Parts: sequence; C-alpha cells; structure tokens
Amino acid sequence: MSTHRVRVGSTDLDVGADQTILDAALRANAWIPHSCTQGTCGSCKLLVREGAVNHRESPEYTLTCDERARGMALACMATPCSDLVVEPTGSVDESIPRHPLRDFTGTVVELSDIAARTRRLVVELDDDLAFNAGQYCELLVPGTTVGRQYSMANPPGDTRRLEFHIKLTPGGLATENWVFATLAVGERISLRGPLGQFHLVAEQEQSAILIGGGTGLAPLKSIARHALEHRLIPEIHLYHGGRTRDDLYDVDFFTALAEEHSGFHYHPVLSEEQWDGATGLVTDAVLDDFSSCKGMSGFLCGPPPMIDAGVKALKRRRMAPRLIFREEFTPALPTSVSTPTSTPEE
Repeated sequence: MSTHRVRVGSTDLDVGADQTILDAALRANAWIPHSCTQGTCGSCKLLVREGAVNHRESPEYTLTCDERARGMALACMATPCSDLVVEPTGSVDESIPRHPLRDFTGTVVELSDIAARTRRLVVELDDDLAFNAGQYCELLVPGTTVGRQYSMANPPGDTRRLEFHIKLTPGGLATENWVFATLAVGERISLRGPLGQFHLVAEQEQSAILIGGGTGLAPLKSIARHALEHRLIPEIHLYHGGRTRDDLYDVDFFTALAEEHSGFHYHPVLSEEQWDGATGLVTDAVLDDFSSCKGMSGFLCGPPPMIDAGVKALKRRRMAPRLIFREEFTPALPTSVSTPTSTPEE
C-alpha cells in the first residue's frame, strides 16, 4: 500500500493512502484531540499547511465549504493525497497520559441482558490494553469494515477483561444484526482502542457529580471505580437516569458500593414511572439536590439532549464551565458495510 509522509506538529508519520490522519497519529502516540471519530463533532480539525487531502464523507455541517477553502480538514475523516504538513487546532494537555491506538482480538466471556434492550458484553483480550478511565474502544462488525464505539465500564486496572454496555438500536448493524442476534459466548472478536478524551486521570480536590443517561453509565462506572480505588475524588454523587425501572441496571452493585464507601452516593432517577425513588429528568434531580455546585466538577455521558440539559443545570448551580466534562452518545450515521469509516455508539 502506498504511503505519504505527514508531519503533525513536530511528528513525522507514514500514512497510508486509505488511512485517516487521526488513525495514523494515534497509532504513533501523536495526540490529536478527538471525540466522535466520525466527523460529527469537529474536535479533530486540522489546518493543512502543505499538501492536499481527500475529505471523504466529512459532513458539511461540521466542516463547512468555507473551512475547506481555508485549508481545514477533519483528522478522523481526511486521508492524504500527497505528503502533508498539518497542524491540530485543538489544545493538547501534555499532562494527560496517552496510550497508542492498537488493534486487539479477544474472546467473549459474558453476554447477558441487564436492562431493557441492554446487554453487558465482557471480552477477555489476548493482550493488555492500557487506557484512561472514561475512554472507549471500537468493536469491528464481523464480515464488514465497519466499527461501532462503546465505552469501557471496567477501571483501567483491568487491562484484559473489558466490560461494555450495549443498547439495542432497531436496524443497527452492530446491535440488532450482531450483538443481539448472532454473537455468543466463546466467539472471537476484533476491536481497536483506546479512543476518546473523556476521562479521569489525576487526583482532584473538588467533589464530583456524575450524570449518566442509559448506557452513558458505562464510562461513569469506570471513572467511579477508578476514583474510589485510588482515592482521586473526595466525594462522588452518581446519577443514573432511565424511563422506567426496566431501564436501570447494576443497582445492587452501586448500592453496595455506596455502603462500602462513605464518600460515594448513588442516585437512580426515573422519568416515566412513579416509584419510591427520585422521579423526573435526571438533570432536574441534580437541581433538586444541590443549591450550589460551586467548587465541584461534573462528568456527563449520554444522549445530546441530556448533555445539554446537564450542562445548563450545573452552570445554573454555579459549577465552573472548565470543570464540566462531557461525552455525547450520538446515533450512528448510515454506513455502507464496505466503507472503512467508524461511527459512534449506536
């Protein structure tokens, strides 16, 4: 396969003609800010100073015609047409541990229903995967070149046994047609990771509010377990929202965790069912419980409407915007099974 020489900042990379700049950079441990890896968030924008790229399926709402004319490109979508010199536009925090992107294979050791249309998938890897609490992997759908992204729910200390929470999407290539159809314990699967910049890596003085909707609980479970194990956060309030009790899962696990750790508090919230717990929107439950969030941090994961409501709620309670961290779970874009692109969680 032909390659092109690409300089990212001060790092020179050999990038295949059909390989994205982001993929090559992360495999070389040359960090480029990124989140969705499918062109929908725009966090991986680059300035192309020399050379030409193929923008492929870069959405116009993320990379406008004017931006393309000014030499901008999406690292997760663009492939090189020549040798390049590019410059990331996002800031890079050099204090955060970086782990190179790698390909892995593993064996399915657990596949169980844990909530309405939700399954727990546990994979035993052949090799160790180093990652930061909150990051995700991309699972490759057998027989295709398509990947789907799912956050690890296990803490980084579990380097070989990865836990994923997967929600069924009607018609979903990875869910309805694979994970919920043919995937079985003992099956071998392929994945790549780690990916993403939603994480907890260092000790912090401030207490934290974690808000998850549906399977947005997965990276928060990783973060909470990692924080408790290493005493990184003085006090944690975990809020998990669902429509009905059938949408909640790992309730016994988090209840036991709260009994074991005095600084951990578990708050399940239902929006469409009356019960003996909190009701309404999960973000409203936070507003009800806190008159002020000043001096605290927030970690939010779930669908975009929940993220937007959560950010507004925390700002309303005076949490500093710089201390609000988020990961949006967006629907996968329609993808041809022969197209070598990755899409976020279904």
